[in-house]
Amino acid sequence: MHNPIRIFHVCVLLMSFAAAAGNAAQPAVTIRNDSLKLSFEAGRLSLTAAASGKTFAVATLAGAGGAGTVATVTDPTFGKGEAIEIDDPNGGGRVMVFPGLPFALIKLRITHAGNEVKVLNKIPLATIAVDLGVPAAALKGFGTGGISSLADNTGSYMWQVIVDPLTRHGVVGGWLTTARGSGVSFAGLKDNQPQLSAQLEYGRLRLAPNKPEELETFALGYFDDARCGMEAWADAVAKQLAIKLPPLPTVYCTWYHCRASDEKQLPRQAAFAATTFAPYGFSVVQIDDGWQDGQSHNGPRKNFTRVKPDGPYPSGMKATADKIKALGLVPGIWLMPFSGTHDDPWYKDRQHWFVRQDDGKPHDSAWGGTALDLTHPEVLQYLHDEIQRVVKDWGYTYLKMDGLCSGAAVKHCYVNAAYKDDQMGDAVLHNPAKTNIEAYRDGLRLIRQTAGPNTFILGCCAPQNMRSYGGPFGLIDAMRIGPDNGPNWAGIRTGPTYGARNYHLHGRIWYNDPDPLYVRTSLPLHQARAICSWVTLSGQLSASSDSYPDLTPERIDLLKRTMPSHPLRPRPVDLFETDIPAIWLLTDTRTAVRRDVVGLFNWDDKNELTVTRALDNIGLDGQAEYMAYEYWSDKLTGPFKGSLTQTLAPATCAILALKPLAAHPQVLSSSRHITQGILDVADEMWHPAPKQLTGTSKLIAGDTYELRVVTVTSNGTRKALQAAVSAADLAAGVSAALQQQDGLARITLKSPTTRDVKWVVSCN
Repeated sequence: MHNPIRIFHVCVLLMSFAAAAGNAAQPAVTIRNDSLKLSFEAGRLSLTAAASGKTFAVATLAGAGGAGTVATVTDPTFGKGEAIEIDDPNGGGRVMVFPGLPFALIKLRITHAGNEVKVLNKIPLATIAVDLGVPAAALKGFGTGGISSLADNTGSYMWQVIVDPLTRHGVVGGWLTTARGSGVSFAGLKDNQPQLSAQLEYGRLRLAPNKPEELETFALGYFDDARCGMEAWADAVAKQLAIKLPPLPTVYCTWYHCRASDEKQLPRQAAFAATTFAPYGFSVVQIDDGWQDGQSHNGPRKNFTRVKPDGPYPSGMKATADKIKALGLVPGIWLMPFSGTHDDPWYKDRQHWFVRQDDGKPHDSAWGGTALDLTHPEVLQYLHDEIQRVVKDWGYTYLKMDGLCSGAAVKHCYVNAAYKDDQMGDAVLHNPAKTNIEAYRDGLRLIRQTAGPNTFILGCCAPQNMRSYGGPFGLIDAMRIGPDNGPNWAGIRTGPTYGARNYHLHGRIWYNDPDPLYVRTSLPLHQARAICSWVTLSGQLSASSDSYPDLTPERIDLLKRTMPSHPLRPRPVDLFETDIPAIWLLTDTRTAVRRDVVGLFNWDDKNELTVTRALDNIGLDGQAEYMAYEYWSDKLTGPFKGSLTQTLAPATCAILALKPLAAHPQVLSSSRHITQGILDVADEMWHPAPKQLTGTSKLIAGDTYELRVVTVTSNGTRKALQAAVSAADLAAGVSAALQQQDGLARITLKSPTTRDVKWVVSCN
């Protein structure tokens, strides 16, 4: 039968939008907030930074060439603000600003006046001419694909930056919502003018005649430091979606250690972890691929309704989960909830469960298998039952969900980071009123509701197809942000690469999972220290995949110093200068005593690297004199002022705790954790009359703990005379010892129980 529905792509839409832009000029209208002034006239939106008065962007809005009027709006997320309401026969929309939000929010709609349904795929939102006051050749594009020249930028998913790397001044654009459309953006040049464009891709968006369709919301702003803009965008998304993340776990994963993990080996790993690592913050034992039934000719087996009868868990998955829980740990499991195998006998009578292509064939993808149709009621019931079984019946409350892009009915195109034209739209869904992203979010929402609020959900992994990147916002707790790594230098560099590009999402939208760190003896110690230090300093999800009982004491201790991840939000300093940043700053201002830790990394395993960086460029006080303590070399340096210089051997790092000189001794470092006091030192205070430094430290039972107090002050070098603990701690068996060095006092504390220990250091 003839199908009157036609798929209209970007070229058709642009023709109608261009016609709208040719309407007679309308008077300019203006709105503003504390960050921006917006002026709109005949489809063109000018954006001016309030602080400088500089117009940094002029946006041509697609399908919004009509008249603009000023209105007061009340948004359920951002409150009361101002809007320019745009009336246009092709759609129109509104542009909004709100107090305290450093973005203009662009929300357009699209309408067609035909007599039949149109099916739309790629819909342009805006083309934005950017002016940062410097030559175009000096600017870079930065997005999910990393840093590049504007001439070479190939696009980004969900967000995009045009930035001057020298000053960090930049324009940040990002999609605030992704309910039905997949938001992408492109940085480039047109007639040597920097340009940012925003586009939505739906696959098949059915547009009824004369019925407006609200498009996704795009945020656009200028920032003196584009990193702040990236973070502000992520904060706005989190606020829009009311994201509240659970505590971040510390995880053991079977994948890189024993892919053939079984019900005999795994309890051995879990028991060792419970005894050795749980006191330091370890919490989850996660089983990866290998437990499930089904055929495996195209990637993993994909029958998650039952355990492989002759597989590694013949007693069933509940038995192993019970053993893990009995140790006080959380059982975790891997699965591919949105994937099946259409020619697996188990699916013989369930062929109607699969997404189809126009030719009627199942929507199949290499490794990912066949996409389940998340608009089909039977599939949704199957998904509910699957999660109910795994979480409620078996007891796994940590889910690692792989192959997520199958839920968006798109094919795997691993490794995907910059934009790829993946032909989204070749999928035929059971319910054609649903878009790919809408169906995907429905599936994720069902998993979240079925699993319950106490189940930690990790997505894996975005680079299989970046359509799975924005769709889960607000519906999962963590995301693998890079491809698989591996226990070698080339492999472990992938985490820092993708972790830096997406650092602003971490702790705001979800937790970044950079894939495991490794401490096995086949990896040189300096390389193990480097990847452990990066994961720990960046604060991202800490997972390991080594055979714990087979590790040497030195490697066991290295893992202890990574646990748990801190809750702060560090920044890569040289984010816009290199694909793998060499400098990270972690700052803790939660208490009256500020703590700063700078991580320096040489990701080159052939050549040494000398890092020289002005302190104020790092984020420190450029006028102050600093002392520094390097964690791995166990050395004090300083005082120094103005800049930080360090030479790193190939594939090594330096982790420096820094403090400006004070008029009194102060805690500079501790041995407990790579972050050197951020997780373990509290209530630090100097008392001038008795000349005492007091504080509280979190001690682990049996762990020798060293507190490093710098006695170099702005008034000269003092001397620590005595170290002691409170009477209650002394009665509990806590011991204290003092070793005085030139400019440094080392206080050794040891407790037979895990407790908060109150200490005092008396000085001259």
